[in-house]
Amino acid sequence: MFLASLRAALTTDQVFTAGRYDPDKPPTDGLRAFARVYAGWGFSQAFYWQQAYRNLGFTSLEEFLTGFWEAFFLDGRDPNNLLTMVGAWDAADVGQTPGFDGDTEAALRTIRCPVLDLPCRTDLYFPPEDEQHWSQFVAHGQVQVIPSIYGHFAGLGADPDAVEFIDHALRKFLG
Repeated sequence: MFLASLRAALTTDQVFTAGRYDPDKPPTDGLRAFARVYAGWGFSQAFYWQQAYRNLGFTSLEEFLTGFWEAFFLDGRDPNNLLTMVGAWDAADVGQTPGFDGDTEAALRTIRCPVLDLPCRTDLYFPPEDEQHWSQFVAHGQVQVIPSIYGHFAGLGADPDAVEFIDHALRKFLG
């Protein structure tokens, strides 16, 4: 649903015109909507409830939505490139690798190297329970859940406690 929402946000902008928009007049309404969809998924509900965006230097939710999310997607991002990335994400399934005939579990069983998966407890894209499910098919796969309200963005350095957790997990894993 997340990916379908992103597609709709961009493609319903009247300026988008099936991807043939004027590069000097990109579909900014669609990009703003795209940013708002991402805003609801990138950080957790607790992040917003606790107004943790203030820790990132924003004084209000609206300032965070425009100054962080919208600013990122309006900063020269090409809508057609964004849609291509959404499509790649949507199609990404190791089970579709030739020889596996859509059997994701069989494909994962062929991974022999150690794998450390570090989802955040509040990640809405890749919830820990999904990562724990799929890691059971990787012979040397392990999951450690990052305790943070920063959701998917816990791994990007904004939450010092998450950074410490990740550093510790990586040192132990690579040790």
